[in-house]
Amino acid sequence: MHKTPDFNAPLLFNDPAAALAQVHHIYRQSVAFLREAMHDYVGGGDYDGVRVRACYPFVRLHTHSVTRQTDLPVGRLSYGFVAGPGRFETTLTRPDLYADYYLEQFRLLLANHGGQLEVGTSTQPIPIHFSFAEHDHVEGQLDAARRALMRDVFDLPDLTVMDDGIANGTHEPRPGEALPLSLFTAPRVDYSLQRLRHYTGTSPEWFQNFVLFTNYQFYIDEFVRLGRAAMADPDSGYIAFVEPGNVVTRRVGLSPQPGDELGAEPPRLPQMPAYHLMREDRSGITMVNIGVGPANAKTITDHIAVLRPHAWLMLGHCAGLRNSQQLGDYVLAHAYVREDHVLDEELPLWVPIPALAEIQLALEAAVADVTGVPPQELKRIMRTGTVASTDNRNWELLPDNTPQRRFSQSRAVALDMESATIAANGFRFRVPYGTLLCVSDKPLHGEIKLPGMANHFYRERVDQHLRIGIRAIERLRTGGADQLHSRKLRSFAEVAFQ
Repeated sequence: MHKTPDFNAPLLFNDPAAALAQVHHIYRQSVAFLREAMHDYVGGGDYDGVRVRACYPFVRLHTHSVTRQTDLPVGRLSYGFVAGPGRFETTLTRPDLYADYYLEQFRLLLANHGGQLEVGTSTQPIPIHFSFAEHDHVEGQLDAARRALMRDVFDLPDLTVMDDGIANGTHEPRPGEALPLSLFTAPRVDYSLQRLRHYTGTSPEWFQNFVLFTNYQFYIDEFVRLGRAAMADPDSGYIAFVEPGNVVTRRVGLSPQPGDELGAEPPRLPQMPAYHLMREDRSGITMVNIGVGPANAKTITDHIAVLRPHAWLMLGHCAGLRNSQQLGDYVLAHAYVREDHVLDEELPLWVPIPALAEIQLALEAAVADVTGVPPQELKRIMRTGTVASTDNRNWELLPDNTPQRRFSQSRAVALDMESATIAANGFRFRVPYGTLLCVSDKPLHGEIKLPGMANHFYRERVDQHLRIGIRAIERLRTGGADQLHSRKLRSFAEVAFQ
């Protein structure tokens, strides 16, 4: 016997807000049904021979022409339209979290193509684990036998419907299947939202549209100091600062919000802790300490990508490869040598990772703003060039100097372990990216890191470097997100959603 929520027939909408309201209705109904059934199951209800299922909402667009119906300024955007005639659809999740995003995508589809959007209940089941509320852990009350029977009663996460084939450009719709509207299906989004909680120690709701990545705790220490200082400033444009454990500090003069009291400092930091300096419109800054290595860099960007940020930037330390560089010099990456290997299957090495002019200009201007060095003199403290990323931390010990030879042939000026991964995943997921590194050692020229020297260097340089990253984001924010989403990142037959 199957138990399902009341059926919602598909409806047509020419008003994006009304379409979004129907998405909310279907999703709330489905999730409430699953939660009620789960609580009953945990309480000992008889579910012998019963299958409980509720499905995600979908949005669908039918087009009959390649012609778009809009003029500027919407026509300048690199997203918001489909590539040609056909049937396009995607499943949707968490409309509470994605309300503004969905509303904008719906608005652009109607503006570009006219007609109507169809909203209904899909045939894609919502896994029971993805229906739980933020602090709902009822499954923990089950004994082992009862937990094992869950698979017979509820839908569990199915990895076969969570792959990245759409983003990778390898997805081939089956005969009669609609073309995709979004890079990510609802189950793939839900999976990443769960992973973000695990890896960063904070809820997805806190993440902002501009993200800084770093590979050193020193940067996080300084970001925390700046975040707390902003909360003590009644004139700050930021409204809250959130730390791991969902510990919320509101700006002075602002009242606590419901749920703030649930935050608690964790007994130990998560693998990749995240900190959020929030603005009212989510255009604030999230900073994540990804640690060392390309595996972490890929993991966290795989999941943050479903939040559709406006940009992410890498700030960290690197090995300077040129004798003319000094410790403390900056490196603005305009190309990448990818020897990290973690994305070789998803993004072949023959795919170039281009520099994005909007990001490059913002970073360069931010260096001038913060250091006070005139733009025409920036070459004294900053070099623009190729950054190599490797998965071998001890590359210096490899025989025959083969890495050095490759780095020289590629004209690399700096080496780290994360930047190429973050840039490549930005390219893959259509998230604008950039890299500004700081030279902390020169292993090819006898200047290696020693504990005392390294600690002094990091503490001396981190404050300036972080302020440059923040200043770059301020410039990008002022310029408008519409200018960021470059056509360089869009493929031939691109999905419509940003």
